Amino acid sequence: MRNDHQGITEDQWHQAKLIWDYHQMQHKLRPVDVAIGLGSHDLGVATRSAELYRAGLFQTLVFTGGNSPTTAKVFPRGEAIHFREHAIGLGVPADAILLEPHAANTGENITLSREVLAASGFHPATVLLVSKPYMERRSFATARKLWPDIEFLCASEPLEFDDYLKSIGDEKLVLDMLAGDLQRVIEYPKLGFAIEQEVPEDVHAAYESLIRSGFTSRLIAS
Repeated sequence: MRNDHQGITEDQWHQAKLIWDYHQMQHKLRPVDVAIGLGSHDLGVATRSAELYRAGLFQTLVFTGGNSPTTAKVFPRGEAIHFREHAIGLGVPADAILLEPHAANTGENITLSREVLAASGFHPATVLLVSKPYMERRSFATARKLWPDIEFLCASEPLEFDDYLKSIGDEKLVLDMLAGDLQRVIEYPKLGFAIEQEVPEDVHAAYESLIRSGFTSRLIAS
């Protein structure tokens, strides 16, 4: 039995791990035309973007994101601005980064980044989406709906689930986020926000169990 977590049970950990694994697309990375780093509370997105830039996977990077209730205190000048500064500190040249500082949701991350790229003369055929580990699938489904003629790959920090829990330091928040993102994967296609993604039965059962256990703070009304 696991006994190194506070605030979640053994069963809840296993349910969350199923959902964590499902959210990750497991794409094999290769060079692309541009990358988009999706704003969030997780500065690891900027860290991973810098790593992949230094690895030569792209030469142009967009950071996108304004503020949300979960990021306003951490990134008071906006997610994209803080991400850009962090990436520059990790060796990404300032002139390799485009800034989109207004997006308030994932759909806007995609559409506004597309506009920023077009305004700078970029019309990519391949785009790498860099996100939180548990946001890969939702960002992919959203991007494929809103920008269907593009080939998208997904990447995130290569962290084990336990390591991610420790890096965030708030296990309930992470499980709330995992459930919230899966709800969006399920519900957003019905609203026209994303393409359909098959959800395995065991993943759906784990999701329903977490909801019954109260991991609901990131759910949307449906």
